[in-house]
Amino acid sequence: MSTIPSRGGRFAEGPARTAAEYTQSQSFDRTLCFHDIIASKAHARMLGRVGVVAPEEADAIIEGLDRVREEIASGRFVWRPELEDVHMNVEARLTELVGDAGRKLHTGRSRNDQVGLTFRLFVADRIAAWQGLALDLCETLMRQAESHRDTILPGCTHLQPAQPVALAHHLLAYAFMLRRDVDRLGDAARRTRVSPLGAAALGGTTYPLDPLQVAKDVGFDGICDNSMDAVSDRDFVLEACFCAATVMTHLSRLCEELVLWSNPAFGFVTVSDAFSTGSSIMPQKRNPDVAELMRGKTGRALGALTAMFTVMKGLPMTYNRDMQEDKEAFLDADRTVATSLGVMAGMMEGVVFHADRMAAACDAGYIDATELADHLVGKGMPFRQAHHATGALVALAESRGVPLKGLTPEELRSVAPCIEPGELAGVLDCATAVRRRETPGGTGPLSVARQLETLRTWVAETRRRLPKPIA
Repeated sequence: MSTIPSRGGRFAEGPARTAAEYTQSQSFDRTLCFHDIIASKAHARMLGRVGVVAPEEADAIIEGLDRVREEIASGRFVWRPELEDVHMNVEARLTELVGDAGRKLHTGRSRNDQVGLTFRLFVADRIAAWQGLALDLCETLMRQAESHRDTILPGCTHLQPAQPVALAHHLLAYAFMLRRDVDRLGDAARRTRVSPLGAAALGGTTYPLDPLQVAKDVGFDGICDNSMDAVSDRDFVLEACFCAATVMTHLSRLCEELVLWSNPAFGFVTVSDAFSTGSSIMPQKRNPDVAELMRGKTGRALGALTAMFTVMKGLPMTYNRDMQEDKEAFLDADRTVATSLGVMAGMMEGVVFHADRMAAACDAGYIDATELADHLVGKGMPFRQAHHATGALVALAESRGVPLKGLTPEELRSVAPCIEPGELAGVLDCATAVRRRETPGGTGPLSVARQLETLRTWVAETRRRLPKPIA
C-alpha cells in the first residue's frame, strides 16, 4: 500500500522515484509554511466551534501547530521530500505530536481549497510588502525632488531635447508611476483576500462548516461564491504577476535614464560607488551595472506573467496539477520585485545630480523654440502660423550655428515682423519657461509644490491603510 498519506489506500505502491521528484513541491512551497499553519489553525478552530471535532481536539491541534511553527522557525523541523509538499509535511509532523487529533485536521477540506487559502494568504502578504517598498522608493524620489526644485534639464520626447523642465518634475513622474503601482496592488489585494476554504475538492462538503468565520479569522474579507471557481481560480496570481511586471517596467525605465545620464556624454548624474562597478581591463570605467542588471531582471517578471498565462489558458474545471507551477513563477517575481524596489531606493538616495551639465545641455537643441512660438501667439499670431515662423527661425539659427537669442533683430523680423528689438530677452530663458508652466501637473514651481504635497498626503494615508503581515 502507498506510504504517501495524501494518497490513501487507492494505490498499492508509491510513485516511481523519478515521478516523486518531478512532482514534489516542498523544496519551494515550504516558503508558505507559516501561512499554511495560520490557515490550518483557523480551520481547526472552526471545526471545534461547529462540533465536527471535539473542542479539546481542536485545542490539541492548535497547540500542536504552534509547536510545528516553533520547530520550523528554529530550524529544527525535518522536511521530508517523500511527503510531496509543505501541507503534508506540516500535517505529518502535527500527527506525530498530537496523535489522532492531528489526523482530524483535514476533515471537511481538500488540498485544493487548502492550497488556495494558503497561497492567497502568502500572496496578500507579499503584495503588502511590495506596497511598502514602493512607498519607500516614492519617498526617496520625493526627497531628491525637494532638493532639485530649481535644477533645470532638457525634457525630451523621442529622446530629443524638447522643452526645459525642472528635475524635480522629472523625478516626480516616477513617483506618480509608483503611486499607480501601489494603488493597483491594493486593488489586486482586494480580490486576493477571499477565502476558498469550504469548497473542498470542487463541490463543497457535507460537514456543517462555517467558511466565513475562517475567512474572518485569517483577516480576509469574504469567501468565494462558487466552489468550482474557488479551487480553480488563480486570477489573484495573474494579477499579482501583472503588477510585478508593471513595477519592474517602471523601474527599468528609470534604470535606462540612469544608464544614459551617467555616460560622460550626458554627465547628468554620478551613481555612487556602492551601486557602480569597474572594468576588469579598463581602469577608467565606471559602470552602472546595478541599473543595467535591474533593467535585465525586468524580463524575469515579464516571464513569470507569461508563464502563468500559459499555465492557465487551457485548463478545464477545476483543479489541475498544472497549477502547482504558480508557486515558482510567483516566488521568482516576488524576489525580483522586492529586491529591486529596495535596491533602487538605495541607489536613488545616493545619486548625485550635476545641475551645471544639465544647464549646459539646455543650450543645445533649441528647446526655447516653444517659448518663442507661444510669444508670437501672445502677440496675436495664429498658433499654426507661429509654429511655422518659429521653425523657420530655428532653421535660420541652425544654419548660422547660433542659438535663437543669437539671431539679430533684422533676422527675427525678416520672418516675424511683429517682433520688436530686445523683447525676447526675457522670453528665450529656460528658467522663465519653467516658471510659466503652472497648469495642473505642469513643471512650474507652484505645480511641483502641489505635486509634492499630493504625494506626501497619499503616502501617509496609504501607509496607515497597509494591512499588517498575516504571518
